[in-house]
Amino acid sequence: MAYLEREVRRLVGKAIHHYHLIEDGDRILVALSGGKDSMVMLNILHGRRARVPIDYELKVLTVDLGYEGGNFEPLQGYTRDLGYDFVLKKTQIGPLAQGDANRESPCFLCARLRRKVFFETAQELGCNKVALGHTKDDIIETFLLNTLYSGEISTMIPHQDLFGGAFSIIRPLALVEEAKVRAYADLHALPEVQDGCPTRGTTRRGQIKYLLGELDKVDRRIKKNIFAALGNVKSEYLLNGHGSHH
Repeated sequence: MAYLEREVRRLVGKAIHHYHLIEDGDRILVALSGGKDSMVMLNILHGRRARVPIDYELKVLTVDLGYEGGNFEPLQGYTRDLGYDFVLKKTQIGPLAQGDANRESPCFLCARLRRKVFFETAQELGCNKVALGHTKDDIIETFLLNTLYSGEISTMIPHQDLFGGAFSIIRPLALVEEAKVRAYADLHALPEVQDGCPTRGTTRRGQIKYLLGELDKVDRRIKKNIFAALGNVKSEYLLNGHGSHH
């Protein structure tokens, strides 16, 4: 299994280098959802600190969405074992997003409110970056979601500057496929905590995931090609409201 370990680390290193995700002196808030993706991200960012010449700090945050029976002990234990403080912010974001008063999709509101907590906490802790555990699959799914349901060509990007560059969101797992992330998590027996979200898997993102799974059975190259296409845009062959004869 040494191959898997090396491969995942290599891809994270490649993303960090290629998209300039981490610089000397960064203080990074790692958003730990309890899913395998964010656990792997913490594991790798922690491990890299000893091996790379770049000096950066990590802070760890988990947002309790307010669902019944959330148990964050395993996350707390793992975080402390690595030598970090575990910051837990209790909210009612889940029930609020799922509630009748919410007129938008639960995922949309939940993500927006969660992100607000990330930024507030980052400010409190003096962090200039927030690291999110989105994988290569998430980026591909988001592209299809935005295209099929929002009518726009866009996706999550590995490095997103906000508030005039005062702040960045980084996605260190941007080049790693979900299957590899899961295998890495299993290999290291990383703890996983369910967030209790009642609509998980039944959403539009769930449909897109299913669709991609079916396409993958037809041709293993399809997901790779969609990802490649996002960095290979022929803008003169898109409908941008005016011809390219200007």
